Amino acid sequence: MSGTSLDGIDVAIVEITGRKVRTLKFQSTLYPQRLRQAILDVSNTKTTTAAIARLHFQLGEEYARAAIRAGLKGVELIGCHGQTIYHESGVATLQIGAGGVIAERTGIPVISDFRPADIAAGGKGAPLVPFVDYRMFRHPRRDRVALNIGGIANITAIPAGARPEQVIAFDTGPGNMVIDALVAEYTNGRQRYDRDGRLAAKGRVNTIALGALLADPYYKQKPPKTAGREQYGREFVERLRGSGLEMLDLIATATALTATTIAGAIRRQAGMREGDLIVSGGGAHNQRILWQLGELLPGFNIDSSTHYGLDADAKEAIAFAILAYETWRGRPSNLPSATGARHPVVLGSLHAAVVR
Repeated sequence: MSGTSLDGIDVAIVEITGRKVRTLKFQSTLYPQRLRQAILDVSNTKTTTAAIARLHFQLGEEYARAAIRAGLKGVELIGCHGQTIYHESGVATLQIGAGGVIAERTGIPVISDFRPADIAAGGKGAPLVPFVDYRMFRHPRRDRVALNIGGIANITAIPAGARPEQVIAFDTGPGNMVIDALVAEYTNGRQRYDRDGRLAAKGRVNTIALGALLADPYYKQKPPKTAGREQYGREFVERLRGSGLEMLDLIATATALTATTIAGAIRRQAGMREGDLIVSGGGAHNQRILWQLGELLPGFNIDSSTHYGLDADAKEAIAFAILAYETWRGRPSNLPSATGARHPVVLGSLHAAVVR
């Protein structure tokens, strides 16, 4: 898995037996800076088909190396989400990282390109992880919200004893993406993220600027809905910088935007006031975001997904292993209530490996 934060490649090796999932190993590999910049250059900007095609194969090689480095003894199937470089909700999506290259280099079948089938069925193409959230976290008596804070933040609201069609899931808005960009600029590239939220804690939230950001119609839009680098990428950060605020205050305000939009989504669109908030992703380590969520959602018990048996850092990678497992068995693994699809579909494309 490599997400919108563009921090690198997460490899999770899991053993799946029926509905039981056991994580055997997890390893992260940072993107080389030149590769990260190359991905940024083709993400939602003017580029060339040649640049995209070459990067598609280059990332396939990078993913294969990361998988081999993690150790593939006993591995029977690889699921690879790929790197999203464009996502127009419900219209078109593009994740690059050639599955055929990964299969050739590893000698293991690969499932990739998960999102198009959902869009073809009338869905937004995202979010897909709610299928896994529902499977892993549904509780017969407690309301639960699975929150992943990656580059973009997203929630899966699972009412007590919910049926699949009762699950509500969507992107709430920015997660770490805006914060990371501001931190990288403030530290001249020495830091890629705000460790433990320390920089945000040094700044002051500008309530006027925050109020203006919260006026974005996206936050009141009813789900299903998705967000990405299109909304919260380079242009968004440039607008923030144009406000004239001190950089630490910008970081504090961007952090408050993440927490406030998450809490608002849980209260308004999900309609939940209490229960368990199960947090994963890089933002699960940002103590400032977690503190703000605690203040905004006093009725929730907030804890890491690790506490519930699913490694908070590995969760997204684990999720695509599970989705690949379902595809391999010819079973649908989208949740129409989350994506807006007309019906469940089998996700992904298979790249077979030649046994030598």
